[in-house]
Amino acid sequence: MTRYLPSKRSSRNVMVAMVLGTALASSPSKANAALPAEPSSKAVTDISKYCQTCWRNARLPADRWQDCTQAVFVRLLERVEADKWGTVLVDCETDERREFLRAIDAVKKRTQRARKFAALSPELPDRQPVNTTRDDREAVAKVAAEQLNPRQRRILELTADGWPVPDIAAELATTVARVSDEKYKAIKKLQHHFGDV
Repeated sequence: MTRYLPSKRSSRNVMVAMVLGTALASSPSKANAALPAEPSSKAVTDISKYCQTCWRNARLPADRWQDCTQAVFVRLLERVEADKWGTVLVDCETDERREFLRAIDAVKKRTQRARKFAALSPELPDRQPVNTTRDDREAVAKVAAEQLNPRQRRILELTADGWPVPDIAAELATTVARVSDEKYKAIKKLQHHFGDV
């Protein structure tokens, strides 16, 4: 009959497992202390709602709101302890609240800059301004001042500067359909005046 003798390696692994098990079992509070604190679900919900209000007030595109909110959470994870997230919406001036407001401001400004300088995708036509002479533009501006309402003039100015209709709608706090309709009416008035229709 052969007697089983454990190798030095397996006996060492058993010894390490026993020591670790004993240490964890005897001091559960120390084991849990190593785990990071988690924010409350109410704090996360309240921060999300606050962020959405900020994005709406800053007139950021609605399809970017979720990404912007996530960016704020990432920055909070890096700079504010999770158990203190509930204090960022309190009116008093705390380091956590200042960091939260800095995060919102940084994300907002980064998104606004990205929207301004975003490159067009290759399948869209290039929006180059139409080559017009200075006299042509002045004549159109003069007629526009006489014939168009202020909203129509602003829509045409933004269009001439290369703004797409959804961005104009966001800028003027109106709908895309309204901008398209006003733009169509303004162009028709100008065409009628210049005899192009």
